[in-house]
Amino acid sequence: QVQLVESGGGLVQAGGSLRLSCAASGSIFSINEMGWYRQVPGKQRDLVAIITSGGRTNYATSMKGRFTISRDNAKHTVYLQMNSLKPEDTAVYYCVVLVDGQGDYWGQGTQVTVSS
Repeated sequence: QVQLVESGGGLVQAGGSLRLSCAASGSIFSINEMGWYRQVPGKQRDLVAIITSGGRTNYATSMKGRFTISRDNAKHTVYLQMNSLKPEDTAVYYCVVLVDGQGDYWGQGTQVTVSS
């Protein structure tokens, strides 16, 4: 079993920054992809960014240039640095990890609210 603990969400003014963290623990041999999704009420959960074990990244178009995903493999932790935040970035952000041989695990979600 794998547990994910997210942190770093909160309230910020437009133009501000936040850094999300998601630490995985438990029965982990190796983690393949790690990433972040977000969801607003009544809508589907959408991709924010993904990072592979080799460090290759993929971002949703609207996040390119503003968000940066990174990971610390030794700590089984993925980060999301969010800059130039906009009110439309308000959502619950979920981390996801793909554990080799076990499948994907999701975090509990952390609320990010950007005020105008």
